[in-house]
Amino acid sequence: MNIDACYQLGYIVRTHGIKGQVIAFFDVDYPEDYEELESVFLLISGKLVPFFIQTIDSQAKNRFLVKFEDTDTIEQAERLKGISLYLPLESLPDLEADQFYYHDLIGYTIVDENLGKLGVVKELFELPHQDLMAMDYQGAEVLIPMQDEIILRAEKDTQTLYVNLPEGLVEVYTQAGNSREEEPDDDAV
Repeated sequence: MNIDACYQLGYIVRTHGIKGQVIAFFDVDYPEDYEELESVFLLISGKLVPFFIQTIDSQAKNRFLVKFEDTDTIEQAERLKGISLYLPLESLPDLEADQFYYHDLIGYTIVDENLGKLGVVKELFELPHQDLMAMDYQGAEVLIPMQDEIILRAEKDTQTLYVNLPEGLVEVYTQAGNSREEEPDDDAV
């Protein structure tokens, strides 16, 4: 399985007990959709490796107690800590017309309410506190927070993403090098 044909479901947080169980965090809006998961891919040494699930039990919000087949000791489970879990993109549920998956936005043209057409979504970054999308604008990479108050709507048929960017966001990236004058080097001879 190619990683480009998959999405990251979550990651393994820690071991649980001594019989090979792990606690996994699923970074999803509807964790109940994954309560009967039969297998996942684990990203090990840069390759996706299939792992079959023996048991899976929902714990707290977005956390699951997972027992993989052929992982029977704490030592085996310990090696899985921090490893990312993946599923094929084709396993994603269909969305309603006004909904979209973030990965679908790559290649969409960004149109701001005030600034008009800006650029094209080139990359997405999933960070611990906030997801960002990147676009090139006037020779600079601009990072846009992926928040409901910024992303207004996405039109699939025209591949257009309508946004309402915070005032000054684009300028932060396009004028960063212009606002400072070079300081003289005191050590220069």
